[in-house]
Amino acid sequence: MTNHSIALIPGDGIGTEVLPAACRVLDAIGRRHGITFTYEQFDWSCERYLRAGSMMPEDGLDHLRRHDAILLGAVGYPGVPDHVSLWGLLIPIRRAFNQYVNLRPIRVFDGLPSPVSAATPGEVDFVVVRENTEGEYSEIGGRTNRGLPDETAMQQAVFTRTGVTRVVDFAFGLAERSGGRLTSATKSNGIVHTMPFWDELVAERATEYPAVDWDQEHIDALAAKFVLDPARFDVVVASNLFGDILSDLAAAVAGGIGIAPSANLNPPREHPSMFEPVHGSAPDIAGQGIANPIGAIWSAAMMLDHLGHPEAATHVTEAIARVLATTSVRTRDLGGTATTAEFTSALIQHL
Repeated sequence: MTNHSIALIPGDGIGTEVLPAACRVLDAIGRRHGITFTYEQFDWSCERYLRAGSMMPEDGLDHLRRHDAILLGAVGYPGVPDHVSLWGLLIPIRRAFNQYVNLRPIRVFDGLPSPVSAATPGEVDFVVVRENTEGEYSEIGGRTNRGLPDETAMQQAVFTRTGVTRVVDFAFGLAERSGGRLTSATKSNGIVHTMPFWDELVAERATEYPAVDWDQEHIDALAAKFVLDPARFDVVVASNLFGDILSDLAAAVAGGIGIAPSANLNPPREHPSMFEPVHGSAPDIAGQGIANPIGAIWSAAMMLDHLGHPEAATHVTEAIARVLATTSVRTRDLGGTATTAEFTSALIQHL
């Protein structure tokens, strides 16, 4: 029997509803595979910010450090600016634990039609590898002459050889193991310093992976091809900003943001990695018990794989696929009437 210690951060809104659903699935698959989970829950959220003045306590990272992995529900709530909630919780965790890969799988499931006619089940199945700790999301910058006619805001993108190389190596490694093609997102025709640097490092690292076919696409053309021909992609690697935008676009192509999972990985496993659905806190439906739990459950499956249980992870994703392909059980965002609990129960039956 293997036990894993998991830190739970339900967060805000529907995060407090989808995370318990993911834990139900983890416990069910754990019984089948001889895995147990010990959970410690933290009330770090926008509600805590309004009450205590911070998203998490000063020693919050020390509390997380002793766990094998982190499961997060959702963050964000009206009255707390998004940059406050993001920079007060998610980004400090990603950077302190060197979670430099954000992994977002994209799959069109049978039984869940895509709004894009070219996206068919069995053909669209790829992954976006997003650089997660530097790039366009740096803290360097500021504002001057606030409130004056010449008020100015500056934001500095930061690309380092170490940061780019390690995420590109991770993406090439994925492509090599899967036998797929790698596509690099760039904009070197318009961004004159950082993107040519990115391109140079991708070409440099490609020589270490001679079995991998690869190409590069400008981000604007790539966004169009995600819609016009999504089946052509296998592994897409992108900077922090480009990867963020592309992965949300791809999730919409796959049928909805509510089903999209993500992993914030520390590949050397020196620190815990964090897993979270892509969707937001959806305060408009929070508390009604109708949130779609697929994104959280799929994120939990990614956590299983990272913790060394690939067979258990596959069984969870196969159960998601079977529910969508063979039943009419759907939450409201997918056109059905099932509650969060009802969908989760149906999925557990298919385990």
